[in-house]
Amino acid sequence: MIAPEPFFEPRGTPFSEFHRIRALTALGHQVDLVTYPFGQPVSMPGLRVFRSLRPPLVGGVKVGPSLAKIPLDALLTLTAIRRAVAGRYDAIHSHEEGGVIGAVIAAALRVPHLYDMHSSLPQQLTNFAFSGSRITRRLFLAIERFMIRRSRVVIVICPSLEDTVRAIDPTARTMLIENAPGSVEDRATAEQAAAVRRAHALSQSTGVVLYTGTFEAYQGLDLLFEAMTIVARTRPDARLVLAGGKADQVSRAQEAARKAGIDAVTIFAGERPASEIPAYLLAADVLVSPRSRGTNTPLKIYQYLRSGKPIVATRLLTHTQVLSDDTAILTGATPQEFADGIVAALTDVGRAARVGRNARTLADTKYSYEAYLERTRQACEALWHRGGGMPMATVTEQ
Repeated sequence: MIAPEPFFEPRGTPFSEFHRIRALTALGHQVDLVTYPFGQPVSMPGLRVFRSLRPPLVGGVKVGPSLAKIPLDALLTLTAIRRAVAGRYDAIHSHEEGGVIGAVIAAALRVPHLYDMHSSLPQQLTNFAFSGSRITRRLFLAIERFMIRRSRVVIVICPSLEDTVRAIDPTARTMLIENAPGSVEDRATAEQAAAVRRAHALSQSTGVVLYTGTFEAYQGLDLLFEAMTIVARTRPDARLVLAGGKADQVSRAQEAARKAGIDAVTIFAGERPASEIPAYLLAADVLVSPRSRGTNTPLKIYQYLRSGKPIVATRLLTHTQVLSDDTAILTGATPQEFADGIVAALTDVGRAARVGRNARTLADTKYSYEAYLERTRQACEALWHRGGGMPMATVTEQ
C-alpha cells in the first residue's frame, strides 16, 4: 500500500487509510505500507510500515497539494520500488497521487492495482487555492485519468467521486465505500463527556456548539464565526467549541474570532487525539459542519451521525450526499441561515431530538462497521477476479 501522507495523523485521508488497513487485516490480509517519514507510530497485527527518507529542510507537509510533496513523493517512489523489488506482492493499493507510483509498479510486476480515490486532484487546486494555472489543472487531470484507467478497481468515498470516475472511464470498476467505519471506539461514557465540560469550564446547562476537524479554508470557519455572532445575540449562554487545527491555524482562527466579536464565547480545544473525539461529541448539544465548497463528504459527518446529536450543516452536495432534512438541520450557506439552524437546534428540543435519533438510525443501518467491512471484502474480490464471485488470496510478502 502506498500512502503519500503523514501516517498516522488525525486528519481525513490518514484516518481513511488507517480504517482501510484495519479492515484489510481483519479480513485476513497482510499489508506493507509505504508512507511519508512523518506521523505517529501505528502498531496493528498484519501491518508493517516502511517510511521514506526525509528530504532536507522538509519538516512536515500540510493538507492538500504543496511544493513539499514533490521531493517527498520522489523519495516515496524510491522506497516503493525497493519494497517491490525485495518482496513478492499480490497487489498494489495506492491512495491519492500515490496512484501514479502504484499503477506503474503494478504494471511492472504484472499484478492488479487498486486506486483508493479520496478526492479529485483537479478539484484540490480550487479547494486549497493552490493554483489557478490551466497548465497545472490539465496536468492534474491527466494524472487522474492515468490512475483511473490503469486500475482494476477504484474505491471512491462518495457518490460525486463515482460520477467523476464514470466521466473519465464509463467502464471503470468502482466500489463506493464511505468513510464510515464505525466501531466501539466511537463510544464515550457520560463521565468522559462530563470531564470534557469540566476541562473547558462549561456547566451542564451551557449550550455547546461543537466543530471538529481541520481548519482548512474550504471547511467554512469564516461562515461559522459570522453565524456565531448572530447566535450570541439570541443565545448569549451558548459556547462554540472547536476541536482541531494546527497551532498556527488555531492562532489565526483565534484572531478571526476576536475580529468577529465572539472570542468570549469561543473555546479552542486544539488538535485532539482521535480517542477523545467521541467524548467531545457526547458533551455537545449541537454539531456543526459549515463547509462552504467542495463535493467530498467530510469524514466527521459519519461520526456525527453515530453520536445521535443534532447536526447543522450547509445544504451543499458535500453534505446532502449523506444528510437529509430527516437526519440534520440543513441550511443555506449564509451566516444568517446557518445561525438560524444553530438556534433551532439549541431551542427546538423536539426537532433536535428527532433528527438526532434519525441520524443514529442511519449510522446503525447504512454506515455500520459490518457494512464497511463487507464492501472492503467485495473490493478485494473484484481486484483479484475480473468476474468476481471467488475469495482472493492473502496479500503477502515472501
